[in-house]
Amino acid sequence: MTDKTEATAVRFGIKTTPMHVPYEDIRRVWLEADAVPEIADAWLWDHLLPVAGPKDGQIHEGWTLLSALAAQTERLRLGLLVTSNRVRPPAVLGKMASTVDVISGGRLVLGLGVGGTHQPPGAGGIEGANPAIAEYEAYGLSLVPPGEGLARLAETVAILKGMWTRDVFDFEGRHYRLRGTRCEPKPVQRPGPPLLIGGWGTRLLRLVAEHADVWNVPGPPHQSVDHVAERARVLDAHCAELGRDPGTITRSVQVLVSYDDPATTRETVRRLIGAGMNHIVLSLPRPYPQGVARWLADEIIAGRHSVDASAARPPITA
Repeated sequence: MTDKTEATAVRFGIKTTPMHVPYEDIRRVWLEADAVPEIADAWLWDHLLPVAGPKDGQIHEGWTLLSALAAQTERLRLGLLVTSNRVRPPAVLGKMASTVDVISGGRLVLGLGVGGTHQPPGAGGIEGANPAIAEYEAYGLSLVPPGEGLARLAETVAILKGMWTRDVFDFEGRHYRLRGTRCEPKPVQRPGPPLLIGGWGTRLLRLVAEHADVWNVPGPPHQSVDHVAERARVLDAHCAELGRDPGTITRSVQVLVSYDDPATTRETVRRLIGAGMNHIVLSLPRPYPQGVARWLADEIIAGRHSVDASAARPPITA
């Protein structure tokens, strides 16, 4: 995904949000996608309570589920969009990620974000109160101010890089302190899995420019194509200040797929590519139709070249 010589090539992934969906359905879609070469990667997310629909609905823990799917797939790159930096201590996350990279044979992309912070209602294109409030209270986690969340994320990046590249690692930060940390086995990928950082704030984009291989941002319907393009220009400005080639950062965006109106999804994809995004993650609404991975390849990925192409809705069958 992050080969610098291929940074301008457009790649496609899928996202199966593990909320109100049985494990068996998620597994089926990932195995389907593993056999569809047009789909390069597959993604989960990192929440512990549903953020939409019935509050008592089932939701699967992201990293545990990712490990199971890593063991059953062979080709797909995989990860979470994105891991909350507030849920697991950084070194614990680093150990988990090393294990999943080993299980997958070196296919992990470490997606990471600030996690739950104090935010006003409607932030990030999600209607209503900040869903992290109830989620964090339910699991004994604490929200922090955005500035602190960003500082903690920067320390986590340093910790991950240290424990993946050094035999014994100490760390002394403002928020985290480690002594005698060892991480064996190391990740298969050296010096470690590609780092994807998700978000769109100006200060976070500075961190992306400093450290990330991939930048990910929610696209339509949560954020418009124009807003995504504007944020990309901010990232470019940070890269210029740091002397980094902006072309070495993969530009990744999530798009909610419409089964009933694939032409609109195709047009959105085309506009995002025109805005410079070169990794498109097609987020699947529930329930997942049979054969949806092949349908995406035919009707959205290949079909994006012709917005007028006919496309039947994939059948939803058990």
